[in-house]
Amino acid sequence: MNENYDQQELAKFASLAAHWWDPTGDLKTLHEINPIRLGYISEKIDLNGKTVIDIGCGGGILSESMAAKGAQVTGVDMNKSLIEVAKLHQLESGMRVEYLHTQAETIATERPAYYDAVTCLEMLEHVPDPASIVRACAALVKPGGHLFFSTLNRNPKAYLFAILGAEYILKLLPKNTHDYAKFIRPSELSAWTREAGLMPQEVKGISYQPFSQQFKLTDDISVNYLFYARKSL
Repeated sequence: MNENYDQQELAKFASLAAHWWDPTGDLKTLHEINPIRLGYISEKIDLNGKTVIDIGCGGGILSESMAAKGAQVTGVDMNKSLIEVAKLHQLESGMRVEYLHTQAETIATERPAYYDAVTCLEMLEHVPDPASIVRACAALVKPGGHLFFSTLNRNPKAYLFAILGAEYILKLLPKNTHDYAKFIRPSELSAWTREAGLMPQEVKGISYQPFSQQFKLTDDISVNYLFYARKSL
């Protein structure tokens, strides 16, 4: 099986591991945006009692919040440092999450059609072959199951807002968090999901309001967007 990860990307995020759970630190945006994402997921599926896998779980912010809703959560990441941070944090929080240091493609062969829902947020734009991740997510979910992706659109506005604005001007994220060339248009993600046997359902934007310093769900998908799909029965 090909290794679908970038060592430079892993090193970049490993360097931030110690700050992952600091709500006022370099990754505060992950904490601020998480309620919006969790709310959207919860609108589409009642997480209580459901099996969910969080692909590219990082230090476990979304994974823990879904576990708090009653889901049986597996968190998967190829970054060993972040998996260690996630395991340590659940000792403090009391949340029960199964964290695995493995590839999406690997666990997809081990647990086909096992999960009620798959989440893969802010991860596709950090791997060499995002379509392969989409196929793995499709393999992991049960027939009729739910899939949630989030990533960044590729257009001049996204470059202006997500890189120049977020990383350099507003300092919402550390510099060099993103590579514009790896941003993904919704049409591309839609094609990958269809090729994987999934049915796209909805695309929603997430925008940042600089005056209120808050994120909100919108119909503007030009920068950051959530992509919801289902697997046919």
